[in-house]
Amino acid sequence: MRLKIVQTGEPVLREKAWRLTPPEIVSEEIQRLIRDMRETMRDAPGVGLAAPQVGLPLQLAVIEDREDLLKALPAEDLAERERRPVPFHVIINPVIAYYSDEKKNFYEGCLSLPGFSAVVPRARSIRVEYLDEHGQPQSVPASGWYARILQHEIDHLNGALYIDRMQSRTFTTLDNYTRLHKGKPIPQSPTDPPNET
Repeated sequence: MRLKIVQTGEPVLREKAWRLTPPEIVSEEIQRLIRDMRETMRDAPGVGLAAPQVGLPLQLAVIEDREDLLKALPAEDLAERERRPVPFHVIINPVIAYYSDEKKNFYEGCLSLPGFSAVVPRARSIRVEYLDEHGQPQSVPASGWYARILQHEIDHLNGALYIDRMQSRTFTTLDNYTRLHKGKPIPQSPTDPPNET
């Protein structure tokens, strides 16, 4: 069943989500939620969807960067973003156990803030510890675009949106992104002026 994706301004997007226990994870209710979130993410289409985005304050997200989404992108863009297909998986109660010092800046968008994009600095590589859909502990190293997806979804589980981390002067409509910025180099240093009082 396709779920409604809530939009920015909904309080659930700004709450820290609740952790799930292994018995809760394997319950029919949560297993159904996972199936519905997968369908909703694919239908959007998106590469990740967190439970708060469907109105539920739970520490659960689904992730998948399908090969068919990548086929439409130029090879040089994929290489620059270190973007490769990521098979479907579920992360529950995730914790980022390691962040690299190296940061990368790329435009990012969100299904809960459609029609906009901005440059967001993110760690180039991370390691995430989480429970899978069977309640089993997992640890995954991630780099490039996959690391960005994980950081974005984990932010959702902690009540944060990409607009909290963006370089605010790069915030743009998707139409203007396509017209003015797509295919051009992304600044790797902050573009925001210092706060002045």
